[in-house]
Amino acid sequence: MAIGIVAKLKIQEGKNEEFEAIFNEMASAVTAQEPGNNFYALHRSREDSSIYVVLEQYADQAALDVHGKSDEFTAAAAKLGGCLGGKPEIEFLDGV
Repeated sequence: MAIGIVAKLKIQEGKNEEFEAIFNEMASAVTAQEPGNNFYALHRSREDSSIYVVLEQYADQAALDVHGKSDEFTAAAAKLGGCLGGKPEIEFLDGV
């Protein structure tokens, strides 16, 4: 069963460009190296440019586990942390 993730991230003022560059580098690695990832897409709010939403989908729990332990994700997460303006809001969804 597919697993979806919606992650809402608030970014510190003046960190948008840095955040987007780090995220896009990681997203390229995820899509190239994780065959169980169906999509990994970043969106910015039209109402508040400091709010981003990441939409992700994985083939199954095993694919999500691979993502969470990947070198690309763990390295990028450390860098992205310096851009965040608070704790991410993450929702896990089951495909139907």
